[in-house]
This record gives sequence, structure tokens and C-alpha cells, in this order.
Amino acid sequence: MDIEAIEQDLSERLSKKRFTHTLGVVEAARALARIYGVNEEDAHIAALLHDCGKELSLQDMQLLVQDIPCDDEMFANGALLHGLAGMVLAQSRYGVTKQDVLEAIRVHTTGKPNMSELDKIIFLADYIEKNRDFPGVDFIREAANKSLNEGVLAGYDMTIRHLLDKGLSIYVLTILGRNDILQHMRGGN
Repeated sequence: MDIEAIEQDLSERLSKKRFTHTLGVVEAARALARIYGVNEEDAHIAALLHDCGKELSLQDMQLLVQDIPCDDEMFANGALLHGLAGMVLAQSRYGVTKQDVLEAIRVHTTGKPNMSELDKIIFLADYIEKNRDFPGVDFIREAANKSLNEGVLAGYDMTIRHLLDKGLSIYVLTILGRNDILQHMRGGN
């Protein structure tokens, strides 16, 4: 499926609010890809499909991913599972075959250690797209324009603070991803 066909399908399947957000993520991802020398078409496709599974019921997400290894915490939480479900949909419904695009969709919410540049771009674009308006978003936008690692670290920090404030658990890949970014920023391996 080409980009226009994917966009048309999503415009019919997603709520107006989710589709507007998706287009904002596409715009932010393309801008970041230009800044950091990442393939813009890959960023466009990953951004377009990053939330393609978000509005499915938890049960539908679980059915989509039933044959893919997934820990219990992710399997029971649609906010975590929609990235993996989106990856499956991107492949099965939209014909995406590029592994780096599929991986960026999969980890856009949780992050992970050793994120690729494309992973970081989709992770950040989801935070900083123009329709986002929350305390601290401008700080993340500024950090993202300085360095992908600074932007991702700011995103991790905001997510972790939010989860702590709400008394919610912090997904292990988010913690590991944050620690990995810190290590890279400090010059470690």
C-alpha cells in the first residue's frame, strides 16, 4: 500500500482526534528526519502507522499479537500493547516489510535500550507534534532540536515523572531505555 492509500484508510478507521494527532506526528517526524539525516519516507510511514492499533479494544490487540512473544505486563495493558499491535497491523494490513519501520512503530511508546535513530524520531515526534499541549512539551521540543538523545531523555523523564505522580508502574523497557540513553550521553558503550 502506498502512503496515500494508508492515509486514506487511516482517515476512515481512526477517530478524528487520533487522525489529527497522527498527521501531526508525521509532520514532526519528517522534520526530525531532515535534521538528523534519517530517511524521510521511512519516518513518514512509521509516524503514519504508529497509532494504527491504538483504538482497538484490548481484546482485539491481544488477538493480533497472540503469536508474538510479549510479557504479561504489556499483554494486559493497551497503552503498552498498542505499539506491538500497530506493528502487526502495519505488516499484515498495510504491507510494511522494512524491519526498522516496524520496530519504530513497536517501541514508540515504551522505548528500549539501543534505539535506532528512526526509533528515537518516532518516539519524540509522538511527544512533540504541534497538537500536543501539556506542561513541559516546549522543553522536549527544544531538547529534540538540539539532540535526539537529549529529546528522548526529556521524554523518558516526563513519562516516568507522570507515572510516579499517578502511582502507576513504570514499564521495565522504559527504565532500561532511559539508562541506555544516559550511558550513551556520558560516553559509555
